[in-house]
Amino acid sequence: MATFREMRVHEIVEDGSLSTEQKIAELRGIESEARGLQRAASESSMGDDDGWQDELRQVRFALEKLGAKEPRKGAATL
Repeated sequence: MATFREMRVHEIVEDGSLSTEQKIAELRGIESEARGLQRAASESSMGDDDGWQDELRQVRFALEKLGAKEPRKGAATL
C-alpha cells in the first residue's frame, strides 16, 4: 500500500500544470522533510526500520526521472 508521501510524489511528477523546475522544487521539499524525520527516528529508541529510507528512495527516483542534478553539498551544520 502506498503511503501519503508516495502518492504525493506521484501526483507531483504527473502534474501537467507544473514545470519541471517546479516539480523538482516540490520534491526537494519532500526530500528535506523525509531526511529530517529519518534523522529524528534514528536518534530515538524506536526500531531500525523507520520506513523513511523507502520514502527517500521514491523521492530520489522521481527526481532522477525528472533529470534533477544532485545539489551541491556544503559543510555539515548542526
